[in-house]
Amino acid sequence: MSTLEIRDLHVSVGDKEILRGVDLKVSSGETHAIMGPNGSGKSTLAYAVAGHPKYTITSGSVLLDGEDLLSMSVDERARAGLFLAMQYPVEVPGVSVSNFLRSAITAVRGEAPKLREFAKDLKAGMDALSIDPAFAQRNTNEGFSGGEKKRHEILQLELLKPKIAVLDETDSGLDVDALRVVSEGINRFRSREDTGVLLITHYTRILRYVTPDFVHVFAGGRVVEEGGPELAEKLEAEGYEAYTKASA
Repeated sequence: MSTLEIRDLHVSVGDKEILRGVDLKVSSGETHAIMGPNGSGKSTLAYAVAGHPKYTITSGSVLLDGEDLLSMSVDERARAGLFLAMQYPVEVPGVSVSNFLRSAITAVRGEAPKLREFAKDLKAGMDALSIDPAFAQRNTNEGFSGGEKKRHEILQLELLKPKIAVLDETDSGLDVDALRVVSEGINRFRSREDTGVLLITHYTRILRYVTPDFVHVFAGGRVVEEGGPELAEKLEAEGYEAYTKASA
């Protein structure tokens, strides 16, 4: 049983405060969806928790299984069991997908996986995500389509097996077929009892495939409403205007 606990988190970029007191708790076996309009602070939360240097945490705490994540470096957070799937994955020229993934596993586990074991797991993960085997030898994210980048993020998720996965707009730029495949990958991951998911999205379409246990509405840098899957349906019907006006 693992738990990510965010308490009264305040985050700034430069002299502008973006998050204004966020409280959130994600435990194993739970899928939480964060929804809200552009500029509400959803991605800021993801990157601040992961340790991006652009974001300054001015107050609050973030704990993973009782350990202070904010005192850890980015790689230490990954080894502790935190995973971030980025909205815009970066290109890594000259490093193949296969080498990138094996290096990532080595960094998280502290030792390199046996080649035969890694090759078997990589093939199984790629097959499950309908990824061409030749993909493994391509430079990481270089020239990838939006769908390929997102499938690669889910492939990392399946191979690294973190405790808590933060997925930042994983549905962005996906066509219907890619959305279905990526969603199936998320569902395979969250079917394990020892994992939790924090899914950040603008739209409800991914929630038709990945049903959340809890939905949190972000506006003005804080959580302004919480509920179950029915809250996502309300947002689909009514939009965010009422929340943005109230938080202005």
